[in-house]
Amino acid sequence: MTGQAKLLVVDDEPSLQDIVATSMRFLGYQVSVAGSGREAVRMAGEVQPDLIILDVMLPDFDGLEVMRRVRAAGIDAGVVFLSAMDTPKDKVAGLTAGGDDYVTKPFGLEELAARVSAVLRRVRPDESGESLLRVGDLELDPETYQVTRGGRVIELAPTEYKMLRYLMINANVVLSRQQLLDAVWGTDFYGDDSVVATYISYLRRKVDAPEPDGTAVEPLIHTHRGFGYVLRPPRR
Repeated sequence: MTGQAKLLVVDDEPSLQDIVATSMRFLGYQVSVAGSGREAVRMAGEVQPDLIILDVMLPDFDGLEVMRRVRAAGIDAGVVFLSAMDTPKDKVAGLTAGGDDYVTKPFGLEELAARVSAVLRRVRPDESGESLLRVGDLELDPETYQVTRGGRVIELAPTEYKMLRYLMINANVVLSRQQLLDAVWGTDFYGDDSVVATYISYLRRKVDAPEPDGTAVEPLIHTHRGFGYVLRPPRR
């Protein structure tokens, strides 16, 4: 759904690096990581990323220098800077140096994902956009956020949409509660995983609801007791 865009996540804080990399992998990107400027330049040469999520403050040299060296090596990747420095002067420095976007810390993973997607649409205009997801007669359009089944529009709350999207991306794959919890609520969520079952129930009432005339439809969302949940197309 993302054309398997390649990302390089550069941050010297292991926990933040892991959270960002994990969230990007859940969105379908191929992700490599680096923890210093020198490692970032080396990895960029090896991976040839489409986009670099680049911390400005690194232990050896800063993100602006990383970008200069990457550009000098002929790598024309998009760059989204991450920084705790949030003054207009800092942002202007990053953007005028050739960065595509500048995200200040702390930030939400949803915001970062949206910024990454927007930059990819600019640097990979022919292949970065998400395509229509389809499982049986269920369709999800990532561009308009519209979901339909058999042509009937299904209204979803944002969390329901995120869960359904992840289920559709992984159609026919049994997903554990923990996988769904991490994908939808993030790896830093410390609540009870019973919230997953609650939202699965919400989705079933909408996705697997009878037709307006009362005709039953074949369920798409299935429970594998002791394992998790799976979205599977109807049997032919």
